[in-house]
Amino acid sequence: MLRLTLAFLHLLALGIGLGAIWTRARSLATQPLTVSDVRRALVSDNWWAFAGALWIATGLWRLLAGTEKATSYYTHNHVFFAKMAFLVLLLVMEAFAVVVMVRWRSGMKKLGDAWQPDVVGATRVRIISYVEIVLVLAMVVAAVSMARGYGYVGAA
Repeated sequence: MLRLTLAFLHLLALGIGLGAIWTRARSLATQPLTVSDVRRALVSDNWWAFAGALWIATGLWRLLAGTEKATSYYTHNHVFFAKMAFLVLLLVMEAFAVVVMVRWRSGMKKLGDAWQPDVVGATRVRIISYVEIVLVLAMVVAAVSMARGYGYVGAA
């Protein structure tokens, strides 16, 4: 039952995350960018963070507990390392978006409705969001490939 629950939560996080990151990007694409658009992007960002935490937590649990395959399967799999490289790249890119979003939250808290969104920051976060969508999809391709045995080089 644990195996099924972890797999379900892992895939649920994927769906929530893709929807959230897409909505964040689309919210920041409106012209002119309004405070309402930014608020929608911030709500989506919260869902993206929740999904990311759930995705990473269930992924680590599945990896370290060996609920799907033995941990050695992953540590001897080139596709797994590619998937982790995609994740690291996504996290590095997300760090910039987090800084921008924290500044926005702080500005909105201090200035309320008088706060005006940073259009340059919004454009960058929007582009990052679209690239992150591609990275998530690349991770899905890697996961599907690993599930079918691709990349495994055998334990030494």
